[in-house]
Amino acid sequence: MANWLSFPPLLREMHQLREQGVLRLTAQALLVGMGAGAVIGLFRLLYDTASRGTAALLHSGLLHTLPAGLLVFCLLAVMALVSGWIVRAEPLLSGSGIPQVELALRGHLSLRRWFRLLAGKFIGTWICLAGGLAVGREGPSIMMGATAGCGVARLCHADPASPRFIIGGSVAGMTAAFNAPLAGMLFAFEEMRVILSAPLLLFTACAALSAWLVVHVLFGFGLVYPFSRLAPLAPMQHWILLPFGAVIGMLGAAYNAGLVGATLFWDRQRFPGPLTRPLLPFLCAGMLLYWYPDVLAGSGLSLEQMELGAAGMKALLFLLAVKVLFAILSFSSGVSGGLLMPMLGIGGIAGACAGTLAINCGLLAPNQLGTLLTVGMGALFGATVRAPLTGAALVLEMTGAWTSAPAMLLTVFAATFTANRLHAAPVYDSLKIRILNRKRRARRA
Repeated sequence: MANWLSFPPLLREMHQLREQGVLRLTAQALLVGMGAGAVIGLFRLLYDTASRGTAALLHSGLLHTLPAGLLVFCLLAVMALVSGWIVRAEPLLSGSGIPQVELALRGHLSLRRWFRLLAGKFIGTWICLAGGLAVGREGPSIMMGATAGCGVARLCHADPASPRFIIGGSVAGMTAAFNAPLAGMLFAFEEMRVILSAPLLLFTACAALSAWLVVHVLFGFGLVYPFSRLAPLAPMQHWILLPFGAVIGMLGAAYNAGLVGATLFWDRQRFPGPLTRPLLPFLCAGMLLYWYPDVLAGSGLSLEQMELGAAGMKALLFLLAVKVLFAILSFSSGVSGGLLMPMLGIGGIAGACAGTLAINCGLLAPNQLGTLLTVGMGALFGATVRAPLTGAALVLEMTGAWTSAPAMLLTVFAATFTANRLHAAPVYDSLKIRILNRKRRARRA
């Protein structure tokens, strides 16, 4: 045994890979990726259809009548109650899904009821997104991918709690959610803190590739943010990114504190309970639909329009404030939904604010506004999640702004450093502690 341990780690991993079977691992990984890609591709297709339908109705003016308004708010109330019933029936479906998957990897939670969790996460998250709540699809996609991996494990007569199926499904889920295979793999090793090994690297790479092929070829999804002009910064302009990254780091620390604080506040309240608590954000979404639709995804001012300078400084600052408050209200209510898409939107708006200010001061050209917008997205991800490489790769893959990679990395690391210096806990670490505390309290009760 001592002689075997004296071999270099790479040789030991190659031996493990040969023992486990390269063809078998590859086939299992491809199945995991195709399963996760099919589920999340269908989810994205249904959500995009609902979003386009809502936007078309809003622009047509058909919703601006009293009967239509009453129908909209009644429908939102029903959606809120169904959403609350789902998370009350299965508490694991509350929130993002990323902390739950990480805890399952460490043996604190179980995903063995994979189909129940997959169906509940699919329906619950779609209801929240279709209802206009400021929640994301990435965390739920990672959880749906992990549960799909457990289902493939059952199909292959393997242990559903096997880490490689959960990790491979998570990577495939993030890949399918954003068309970002590199970010999916980095997320597994940077945020989930999975130990890198040759068998696991092969498994995650094959799962990410097959998931990307499914959503790209079968469903036809391309760039999530197809910006039209992303002029890179000149070398002498990069100094702007250091103070900008510091400001984003402070925004990320404040956002984490507000989000976790509001979530813990609702946990301490006995009324309203989990069933009726989503009523408040759903009804707020209805009011915003009529009076300020720019806050809602797909219904108002988009990041693509901001990149072209479609809003002034005051409008952007007001939009940023409302977006932050609505995102905190939506997530803290305990519904099934993630954090990253609203987070990226907030970072993009902050980047548009900073870019507009820099253009007014003559520090940037108008066609460079989109570059600052994209680096703001990655920087807020790094400051909030504390996974800078994943944040940088994710935004670069979502936008195709590879020429801005140096600026992205500089800003992301500046924001992450600032958040660390402020001693702000990473958001998913705080949420994992909350889940474990709730589990201990339930066990005592």
